[in-house]
Amino acid sequence: MELFTVSLPTSLQKSVNKLANLLTEQALVDLHIGSNAEQPAVIEFLQVSGQDIRCQALLPHFQLEAHGPAVYKSAAAAIAEFVVSELEPGMLSIIIRRKYRNNHSTDAAAIERYCHDLLHGKEWDGLGTRFLDADRLRRKSKVAAEVEQFLQKNTQLNVTGFTTFRLEPYRKELAEVVEYALDEYVLDKQYQEFISLLKYFVFLQDTKLPMVHLLHKGGHDFMLYNDSFQQLDPNPPTDRIVAEMLETEMNIEDMVISSLISVSPKHITIHTRQPDMQVIRTIETIFDQRVTVCVQCASCSSSLDELIQP
Repeated sequence: MELFTVSLPTSLQKSVNKLANLLTEQALVDLHIGSNAEQPAVIEFLQVSGQDIRCQALLPHFQLEAHGPAVYKSAAAAIAEFVVSELEPGMLSIIIRRKYRNNHSTDAAAIERYCHDLLHGKEWDGLGTRFLDADRLRRKSKVAAEVEQFLQKNTQLNVTGFTTFRLEPYRKELAEVVEYALDEYVLDKQYQEFISLLKYFVFLQDTKLPMVHLLHKGGHDFMLYNDSFQQLDPNPPTDRIVAEMLETEMNIEDMVISSLISVSPKHITIHTRQPDMQVIRTIETIFDQRVTVCVQCASCSSSLDELIQP
């Protein structure tokens, strides 16, 4: 007896085996098939064409009232996994291209990368993969709940049509991800343009000191020294134009950049135990070949270890 058939378009024919495997594996877990030799299988999944997968009830062991809810729930979980893992990137791409098709200044491929980082690559607030896994599970649950309701009343599920015309809560969440990714893209683009402007200003600026040492105490805390290792004023007078630029665009962690631009050194040695911090990379970008990064030398090995914050 046929319970339902799941169909994929020809364009996804190569993914049929993956979906069939997901359906079978999920059923093995949820229906405990094969866990007991005395417990016979009650369903099986058959590929009846290049893109159709049929869920077949095995009579007389299958009982709709007893087994039906578990079958629908299991299939919904497998289909939700398929949608999130296989179809989600394409759905995001469609949302982006529809929303910004008339905005030629927007890089659709870049926004897709931002979306991917938001959904799969970034660690939030130190939670790491736990947050990402919980976020993915929530999206899957939204898809699974709607698929389960549909299968209880219908025997034909076209996956492409279902993701296009249903799953409104899930598609709304993807649209919100796209909006957030665009905001991140615009902010990063503006910041990079501003850093390029600062780099150009530094290139035109006359040097005032031959050498400065920048000791990184940890976090966003720095100390500035001249070539004789005498401490410099951390807030020297700043060029009016630069001051206005920094006040408008920069945040508190980049105040050290304002100090470096003000003293305008010919060379900068950064002494740090955290050379990969963003602010240090930014200094390297702005001052280019003037910068040397030191993680331990005779000049800083003892003093930096004493100053460094735990």
